[in-house]
Amino acid sequence: MPRGMYKSGRLRKIFVKTPGGKTTVQYRQRKPSAAVCSTCKKPLLGVPRELPAKMANMPKTLKRPERPYGGILCSPCTRKRVQQEARSQK
Repeated sequence: MPRGMYKSGRLRKIFVKTPGGKTTVQYRQRKPSAAVCSTCKKPLLGVPRELPAKMANMPKTLKRPERPYGGILCSPCTRKRVQQEARSQK
């Protein structure tokens, strides 16, 4: 029977085979939900779904795409925003 702290929904079970051949259960945190576009709410591509501790140790270039509004807007929404800005400057 698992301890009380392992019975909550925030942890997930992972079955791991030990070197002795036994299968044991390890409990790990669930990954956070995917980052979404701020306008259309579609999941962002190129933004990893990792735990905050792992994201903190990841280099900045792997955390989001290197383009204007990278990690905030998806590609189609970025394209629309840049076009609007270019049209409004005239």
